[in-house]
Amino acid sequence: MFSASDVKDLRERTGAGMMDCKKALQESNGDMNQAIDWLRENGMAKAAKKESRIAAEGTTKMIIDGNQAIILEVNSETDFVAKNEKFIAFVDQLANTIMKSNVTDMDSALALSTGEGTVSDLVKSAISTIGEKISFRRFQRLTKTDQQVFGSYSHMGGRIACLVVLEGANEEVARDVAMHAAAMNPAYLNASMVPADVLDREKEIMKEQLLKEGKPADRIDNILVGKVNKYYTDVCLEDQIFIKAENKETVKDYVTSHNGKIVDMVRYEVGEGIEKKQENFAEEVMNQING
Repeated sequence: MFSASDVKDLRERTGAGMMDCKKALQESNGDMNQAIDWLRENGMAKAAKKESRIAAEGTTKMIIDGNQAIILEVNSETDFVAKNEKFIAFVDQLANTIMKSNVTDMDSALALSTGEGTVSDLVKSAISTIGEKISFRRFQRLTKTDQQVFGSYSHMGGRIACLVVLEGANEEVARDVAMHAAAMNPAYLNASMVPADVLDREKEIMKEQLLKEGKPADRIDNILVGKVNKYYTDVCLEDQIFIKAENKETVKDYVTSHNGKIVDMVRYEVGEGIEKKQENFAEEVMNQING
């Protein structure tokens, strides 16, 4: 009646999920145009039109199970939908599917079977059901040894999430470090992880600032040492002043005092790096009137 290539063609033309396309072709006895109409009538072809929209709201999700943990971000167009029960259930299903697998990259994650098609199909279905563009943006899997501990912290209802791994110490210390990272937003774990090109660019900016301040050229290099160290305290987790410290104790000092060492850190903030659309409501109203 119809072939797998027909299902693929219908998916590409409508943006609907694989299972929805298969059902549409079954309902229309393999007629492509009738299948498109069926998808439109059932609200399943809307997904393709939503692909160009900007999804910068949403939530994060973390799951820890033994020596494995994942952190992921799923975006929606509005904060209202991010709090919707269907959206939350979708994120939970997505996270549990990935957690039960051993995938570590997005392509493999999107190809995972869910019992309702692939994860990619699940996203398409969520777009049709919820009525907004939904984007599974990113995830990361962390693995620890039996001697290591996970620490996790979620803030603002999942808008910010942080997952850390410590060698030694304990889960309470690890959670404190995750909470600190969530609040202070370090870009790197320690100074050795700052890329050389990033550091060189920062040094050039510092030099220009110092010269404009009238500092003698022969003293610039000595002054730069202090400025670079200050830069590390701003962007490196280990060098930041611990938020719970009553003195100048760094995060590294705090962890070391509990016989621990920071091994890894992942921090997600919903929508970071996504250029949000600036709504022009007057223009939107006029478009609706003229449309």
